[in-house]
Amino acid sequence: MSDLSYGPGIKVTGRIAPDYAEILSPPAIAFAARLQREFGSRRDELLARRAARQKAFDAGKLPDFLEETRSIREASWVCAAVPDDIQDRRVEITGPVDRKMIINALNSGASVFMADFEDANTPSWDNNIQGHLNLRDAIRRKIDFVTPEGKSYQLQEKPRRSSSGRGVAPARKARLDRRPADLRWNLRLRLAFFHNAKALMARGSGPYFYLPKLESHLEARLWNDVFVAAQDELGIERGTIKATVLIETILAAFEMDEILYELREHSAGPQLRSLGLHFLVHQEVP
Repeated sequence: MSDLSYGPGIKVTGRIAPDYAEILSPPAIAFAARLQREFGSRRDELLARRAARQKAFDAGKLPDFLEETRSIREASWVCAAVPDDIQDRRVEITGPVDRKMIINALNSGASVFMADFEDANTPSWDNNIQGHLNLRDAIRRKIDFVTPEGKSYQLQEKPRRSSSGRGVAPARKARLDRRPADLRWNLRLRLAFFHNAKALMARGSGPYFYLPKLESHLEARLWNDVFVAAQDELGIERGTIKATVLIETILAAFEMDEILYELREHSAGPQLRSLGLHFLVHQEVP
């Protein structure tokens, strides 16, 4: 354990190796804590809303388009333009955030690499923090890797990349104001933004994220407000963050217009992957 001081109400109980302290620095943790304190209660309310809606569906209610948002679906509006460096995403790959795999992915020739902290990553404390170290080094073109057998991996190509955000589960390695802080929805995205946004912008790119498993436009509204607050905190122009929403739930499918509307300043569009399509096609409503 490190003796790093994070200020009143903040405690990190996970192991902090010397290089981990570069990611879990007091300014970075204070940045994440400020956003958690501002938005954490809204997230809790939205999770409670999910549970209440599920009870209604279990009792026989069917999902449908929302009457209260009909005006959004019928109005004429557009999202902000997508940056040039993610206009072409016809070949986009995803993979874990271990050092060798990031190098291989960036050398693959794909237009975009999504550094996946979610499905492709075992979400242990060490994996997550090491993933942030690897992502930081890759963005700055200072990443390499040598196996125990002496095989060397070095960065050759310079494709674009997109980082993955994560939605909901509680944390076990940090506490904020005597409560578990949510590392997955809070620290993961916030640390990636805090450490890398300006470095990406200096290279003509930007902080691009995926938002998985959204269920409503109110959740998209929360994320948009988080993006605005994060950009204001670091003095970055609003709209710099771009987020791709994965349509992975039935409920999000009924609110796609509204989700895009809420994120219209920060949207990089929706995406329906093959697994999401399988879910939507085969989860038939009785």
